[in-house]
Amino acid sequence: MGKNNKIWRFTAGEGPLLAAAIHDGHAVRPELKRWLALSEGERLREEDPYTGAWTDIAGNRIVGTHSRFQVDLNRPPESAVYRTPEDAWGMQVWKESLPDDVAERSLAEHSAFYTATRGLLEEVEKAYGCFFVYDLHSYNHRREGREGRAADPKDNPEVNIGTGSMDRTYWAPVVDRLIAQLSMVDFMGRRLDVRENVKFRGGYFPRWIHATFPRSGCAVAIEFKKIFMDEWSGELDQECYGAILRALESTVPVVNDALAKLKHT
Repeated sequence: MGKNNKIWRFTAGEGPLLAAAIHDGHAVRPELKRWLALSEGERLREEDPYTGAWTDIAGNRIVGTHSRFQVDLNRPPESAVYRTPEDAWGMQVWKESLPDDVAERSLAEHSAFYTATRGLLEEVEKAYGCFFVYDLHSYNHRREGREGRAADPKDNPEVNIGTGSMDRTYWAPVVDRLIAQLSMVDFMGRRLDVRENVKFRGGYFPRWIHATFPRSGCAVAIEFKKIFMDEWSGELDQECYGAILRALESTVPVVNDALAKLKHT
């Protein structure tokens, strides 16, 4: 049954897999709009639009409904509300300094999210012993403008697998099979460029999961380069977008099998 909250949407289902798209949201609560200096397009460019639908691969799902510019669920509490341009890729987020009481209401949402998420994961842990979290994101690679040069592919894989906060040796049977499957899948007649910890190592969300559930929770940050959309206009490439969904779907039986074997070792 779905469970609706102010800045996220939970769907609790069957199985030990959970898919999260915590940066999918674009809404902001009304009181913040008077303070925002960013346009809709500027906000959208740094959010992860369309990632929410990818969570359909798992029975348990978390989708962010509000913008990371309201509160960033993938950052620790002390930096979850952007205050300075240095916090937000050099962008001036606010017209003037955000009042402390407004920021505190955003931080309360952050705290509520993690309290609720802990409860959900504890239920999955109790039912299945261990679980796997697809922490789904996307990232920009054309920061010089729509007609500008794309970032060097050498340092910007199509799929970045972030495993920086986990016990990599312990979870290797699961993570290695995930990476192998994504690397070999037929992606529109070719193979995806999948690499580990090149662009990102994973944010606060997977780090919190690994600290809270060190032997039962495996969370992998999966960052897709925005090859499936125009990051400046927001226009979606339906073929590429669907191919990414199918690639993710192909990993589900593999991850389930690896989890089951790890559970019984």
